[in-house]
Amino acid sequence: MRVPLSWLREYVDLPATETGRDVQAKLISAGLEVETVEHLGADLKGPLVVGQVLTIEELEGFKKPIRFCTVDVGAANGTGEPQEIVCGARNFSVGDKVVVVLPGATLPGGFSISARKTYGKVSHGMICSSDELGMGDDGTHGIIVLPPETEVGRDAIELLELVDEVLDIAVTANRGDCLSIRGVARETAIAYGLPLRDPALLDVPGPNAYGYPVKIADPLGCDRFTARTVTGLSPEARSPIWLQRRLQKVGMRPISLAVDVTNYVMMELGQPLHAYDRGRVQGTIGVRRAAAGEKLTTLDGVERTLSAEDLVITDERGPIGLAGVMGGADTEIADHADAQQATSEVVIEAAHFDAVSIARTARRHKLSSEASRRFERGVDPQAAAAAAQRTVDLLVLLAGGTAEAGVTEISAPHAPRTITLRADHPDRVAGVAYGRETVVRRLQEIGCDVYGNAAAWNASLGGGGRATGGQDELIVTVPSWRPDLTDPNDLAEEVIRLEGYENLPATLPKPPAGHGLTRRQRLHRRVGRALAGAGYVEAPNYPFVSEQVFDQLGLDAEDPARRVVKLVNPLSDEEPALRTSLLPGLLGALRRNDGRGSHDLALFETGLVFRPREEQRTAARLPVDRRPSPDDLAALDAALPDQPRHVAVVLAGTREQAGWWGPGRPADWADAVEAARTVAREAGAELTVRKGQYGPWHPGRCAELVVTADGTERVVGHAGELHPRVLKAFGLPARTCAMELDLDTVARVGDDTPQAPRISTFPVATQDVALVVDASVPAAEVEAALREGAGELLESIRLFDVYDNAEQLGEGRRSLAFALRFRAGDRTLTVDEASAARDAAVALAGERTGAVLRG
Repeated sequence: MRVPLSWLREYVDLPATETGRDVQAKLISAGLEVETVEHLGADLKGPLVVGQVLTIEELEGFKKPIRFCTVDVGAANGTGEPQEIVCGARNFSVGDKVVVVLPGATLPGGFSISARKTYGKVSHGMICSSDELGMGDDGTHGIIVLPPETEVGRDAIELLELVDEVLDIAVTANRGDCLSIRGVARETAIAYGLPLRDPALLDVPGPNAYGYPVKIADPLGCDRFTARTVTGLSPEARSPIWLQRRLQKVGMRPISLAVDVTNYVMMELGQPLHAYDRGRVQGTIGVRRAAAGEKLTTLDGVERTLSAEDLVITDERGPIGLAGVMGGADTEIADHADAQQATSEVVIEAAHFDAVSIARTARRHKLSSEASRRFERGVDPQAAAAAAQRTVDLLVLLAGGTAEAGVTEISAPHAPRTITLRADHPDRVAGVAYGRETVVRRLQEIGCDVYGNAAAWNASLGGGGRATGGQDELIVTVPSWRPDLTDPNDLAEEVIRLEGYENLPATLPKPPAGHGLTRRQRLHRRVGRALAGAGYVEAPNYPFVSEQVFDQLGLDAEDPARRVVKLVNPLSDEEPALRTSLLPGLLGALRRNDGRGSHDLALFETGLVFRPREEQRTAARLPVDRRPSPDDLAALDAALPDQPRHVAVVLAGTREQAGWWGPGRPADWADAVEAARTVAREAGAELTVRKGQYGPWHPGRCAELVVTADGTERVVGHAGELHPRVLKAFGLPARTCAMELDLDTVARVGDDTPQAPRISTFPVATQDVALVVDASVPAAEVEAALREGAGELLESIRLFDVYDNAEQLGEGRRSLAFALRFRAGDRTLTVDEASAARDAAVALAGERTGAVLRG
């Protein structure tokens, strides 16, 4: 909302020394967000005067039309002689009054004016357009042509009100009253402790039977409708300069007198209005819901197909306007330029519409207007009659019209809203002792009527003593222009903001003692620290994905991960679903960083994924007047999707940098597998790694991650190198690797109880074995057989070498070398005991996998 300081001063007697910056500070302290203060004409310097065009000579031989003019500027040039000026505009004629800037002046933007030769003539100044003076769009796209009665030689800076300050206020959704000069003036008057001259305090005639006929078919959508008629409007009447300039300062373009007046009153009082050409309205004006499929061409020239939820203004033909949003083209007020169709009789509409209905219509048709912005945020229903009267008065004054005696006013019964408030409630909310008197005074300043609850007040008086603050209740009647005040906390906020947020003491809260982190939270943090310690960088991502990403990941059509939870109102139409995997976000982060020159990457994320339940339920609305019961919370949880926590990593580029210590190495599938093992160790779970094949991973370089719960194996994730098709689809570097693990499932089967290390006083016996197996046999199966066969004496086993040589081992064979460490807790093992355990391990491996000792 743009608020000119000059307009504000009409309703509040601000000190003459107060600047826009001073007012900005006061309003910010009162809770309004004043973003900027624009200084209009700050770098403008005269002489800038009114001139009358005496002669116009058309100059020939140039690529564009050029005119050489003589202009009478009176005594402003010091000689009284006509001023010679070259101008290219075509929208003025001999005898017109124009704005002339003379040599020595400076226009907005630091543009200095001097006499100069151009197009073969010497131009002593300029004839100005509105853009050159920083006035904004006046609709002409040409020279400013002033009314004929304007005095020649008059100072145009004063005439056009070119010097002013404009406050730009970001009005929040709950303060619709501040989308008007009246509302901001009220806040300014309160901030300065000055009286307000309310422009809505007008003598308004009561309704009678002679007004224009109106029928309301939907009183819930339109609870108030005022109609007034003005006849005899002069076709030659134009909006005066002061009115046009005020509209331009608030960001609106002057159009025609009737339209300008309705826009002016809307900005002044906050009540949207609409003027219908009476000659184009047929029969009774009605308000109803549209029939599905009805058509309406709005003032912007677009034909719109209406919904059954749209509220429309109608006559006997059908819809003539989209209620609270935009009028229809069929009853449009003719522009000044159209003399043949000039409007001489208008019907003024000032109505109050349901905020939700208007907001939905504006969004449905993607048609936001100044009117809809106000109705969405709340308009004072009591201002409709005053706004209509103000519009009638201006039309009579400026266009020579006559106000008809008929007044139509239809309103639904509406009781004032009252709130019961404990007098010390603002004190309890803010932690500051304001006192009853301050609370009552501040509420009265914003327009509330405040009464004491006599019964509570009398009961709090003991033996003639003073009332105890905790028992005193106030009955507060909320003003019609503040629909956002609905409960005691709203009233407390008003008291606190007017007393000054900056005056609130800074005190730290005292939280109650808690029980510490949950087991799930502790594991989450341990996993993050472990991966960070392993060289990974955490990269949290948004949980929203597109369904096309599953095609990029190469998932089967029946893959459960394709079943997603969709958002009703997504932040982006391109990503309407909640993620079922962490990989899309991580791969996107890796691609962005790689594209910005960071090629050696190791990223991780721990976060929730979302899986729809088999049975779809609708969540019940939780109560707000009490704590939800366990049953309420259980019902809410049952309606939500499953949300397991996953952990994922992605790697690309170099894993170990080259240097004097060695050549380094690139990241590969084994690093992704090791990341999974790191997570499992933190959870105290035993993770089985075996060959697998799934979606985005390369079929020959994919490990399946398995845990055992209650004797049943369960796949909890995959790790390895991504498929080349996935790399191409995502635009990723070659040989990118990834791992994703269901952290919650791993945590359930694991035991993260801290275990003290076992330190044996007896030595270890190491036995190395090299087994030759078919190349198709996974090393994990051989390792599992060795571990089981070695028995209880085996302390650890490690694969330390893989050897492929067809000449020595045979085609399709490879050698796996394992280091087995044996130790007994009560004695030193003999060579025979260690060898026997080794032989038993080799025997079982041979039985299960066909392994034979090498050489």
